[in-house]
Amino acid sequence: MNIVVREAGSDDAQLLADLTRAAWAGKVNVTSSGHRETAVFVAQHLRDGGGFILLVDEKPIGSVRWLPLDAEPDVWEILRMGVLPEYRGSNLSQHLLEAVIHHGLAIGVEELRLAVRSDQPKLIDFYSAFEFELAEELEYSHANPLEPSPLVMRRTLRC
Repeated sequence: MNIVVREAGSDDAQLLADLTRAAWAGKVNVTSSGHRETAVFVAQHLRDGGGFILLVDEKPIGSVRWLPLDAEPDVWEILRMGVLPEYRGSNLSQHLLEAVIHHGLAIGVEELRLAVRSDQPKLIDFYSAFEFELAEELEYSHANPLEPSPLVMRRTLRC
């Protein structure tokens, strides 16, 4: 199995929208806005932040995006990470998470944040293995008002 993570460009917006919807189908609550992703919305995320695509044997099978906080551009929120159902169970999403961490370190980002949905508490242990810590005092800026507030986890990149 040949695993590659590449940075997403503006011409990948439709691919990322398709990957997100497919990865979240049957996995994430139907009220999540990820189920209604559009290329226009994804293109805005790519302009304001960035994204990565996970490929296995040259086939796109997952993606992730990040956006800087408006008030704190050195703090990124990681969002829309997902892997297609047929590729789950092999920890392939760690390649996406590691790519964001390494990219953030390389350009001097101060902190990474992500949200854990209330219906997916097992992800806390997964993210903790990558040095993310629960930050109950923080709110996730991309939280869906139709759902319970997610838990926020953070990882400091600069000492």
